[in-house]
Amino acid sequence: MLDMLKRLPYSNDMNRLDSETRSKVIHCLIEGCSIRATVRMTGVAKKSVMRLLVEVGSVCEQFQDSVFRNLTCHRLQLDEMWTWIYCKAKTRTEDIARKNPDAGDIWLWVAVDADTKLVPSWRLGQRDLASATDFANDLAKRVQGRVQITTDALKTYLTVIEDAFGSECDFAQLHKVYSAPMDNETRYSPAKCIGTQMRVISGKPDSRYISTSFVERQNWTVRTNVRRYTRLANGFSRKLENHAAAVALNYFAYNFIKIHQTLRTSPAMAAGVTDRLWDVKDLVTLWEEYERAERAA
Repeated sequence: MLDMLKRLPYSNDMNRLDSETRSKVIHCLIEGCSIRATVRMTGVAKKSVMRLLVEVGSVCEQFQDSVFRNLTCHRLQLDEMWTWIYCKAKTRTEDIARKNPDAGDIWLWVAVDADTKLVPSWRLGQRDLASATDFANDLAKRVQGRVQITTDALKTYLTVIEDAFGSECDFAQLHKVYSAPMDNETRYSPAKCIGTQMRVISGKPDSRYISTSFVERQNWTVRTNVRRYTRLANGFSRKLENHAAAVALNYFAYNFIKIHQTLRTSPAMAAGVTDRLWDVKDLVTLWEEYERAERAA
């Protein structure tokens, strides 16, 4: 799911935070607090918070990768979301690239089940064919049965969806048409959507469910809860590893810990992945089980 999130050795017992402190730090991180705010609120050193983020993010990635299998999803919506690592691509210099090869633009590819609101798969990469192929193949391995898929008008999807799902997919694209900005509008003003165009690519998708509204709303949730995606802010990632960990932790909290306002339960419960609502302490317990297994190995 996230190949760039490394499996790091866990910290030794001398530097190990107790379960209560871990819970406090994780709670701050999943509620949208920045690293510095988390340090001020918990009293944990910044390096310890960063190390905790990477370690618990790895556990979140591994666990979701293992349990999101054989999912019964009938309607999936796909989208991509942009941010950057260290600096934007337009300000990336040769010196920056030499010191930090991961610096520059990065895209988050994400899929949402329109019924259960579960996020079964995501991918960090570029907005290119290679990343789209990895994302579509990963998603196809997690769902079973026939599924209807809706994406935006990105042309890259045209080949990768068919290659990944074959004939077991009803695929459509939704192209939104925006008006030109007015002369007195600032460059931060969003353009007004004046219409949509539906295009059936393969199969027989139900026109009533050709939509990307749920995944776009989920993107808004990400930008609210993960400071690294908040628009017009300085909460960007300086390392790809830390960014991947933050994304994995956010989706674990979204899928297992937080109650969806519409469903009145967690997406993982709605999808039948778990039979209970998790809390932060459950995540810490899971993390410590991974630690014991790592030490035993």
